[in-house]
Amino acid sequence: MPDRLKIEVVEALGSVRSQLEYLRDLGEETLPRPASIKDLPVCSPGQDPVSAAGHCRLETLEEIRAELGDCCRCGLGNSRNQLVFGAGNPVARLVLVGEAPGREEDRRGEPFVGEAGQLLDRILLAMGLSRSDVYICNLLKCRPPDNRDPLPEEIEACESFLIRQLAAIGPQVIIAMGRFAAQNLLRSKLPIGRLRGNWHSYQGIPLMPTFHPAYLLRNPSGKRDVWEDMKQVIQRLHSLEDV
Repeated sequence: MPDRLKIEVVEALGSVRSQLEYLRDLGEETLPRPASIKDLPVCSPGQDPVSAAGHCRLETLEEIRAELGDCCRCGLGNSRNQLVFGAGNPVARLVLVGEAPGREEDRRGEPFVGEAGQLLDRILLAMGLSRSDVYICNLLKCRPPDNRDPLPEEIEACESFLIRQLAAIGPQVIIAMGRFAAQNLLRSKLPIGRLRGNWHSYQGIPLMPTFHPAYLLRNPSGKRDVWEDMKQVIQRLHSLEDV
């Protein structure tokens, strides 16, 4: 060990010893145990746990799911088979958001598991990703009857949970898949054909709208446009790797 390093270690140990002796003189026989992060209260909406100096923490996806429970906050709770919360990496850099569960998702309780989900898997693979790398969820957690468009009150009941999911995950990029998800997240009435291909923002996170995989099954010519969108996403993620 170099002489200078030895001197620094001795000085550090001496400082620690002095501090312990000072605490003993004050009547403290043991060091206080630091609070576990699990013991901290959940940060209020908009509160940054970093700037809060360890006084609060982000809630977990498990806590959000537990609060949803057997959700009946809107009428969809009476018609669904299973609530589809979301799945994937809980600290994903990329989150994909669709509209609502379909028939197969409602049956299995998982997002994007039907034919459209298989196409999504191939898109991710082309991006050099898998489901274990990303997080996939929907704006709505329950399937609307006959796959109709969600109603305003259903969106209102569910979007706050999506916002909390995003806060818990902390992604760097969001992909909004399909007209309904893109229009509602962006509060826009523009068609998806005009929204896609351009960067937007949701909850302060860069968002790229693109066509839904189910649309591509009906309109294969749209795959080229989606790939152009995904190339922008890949480039954005790469640019943020060292940030």
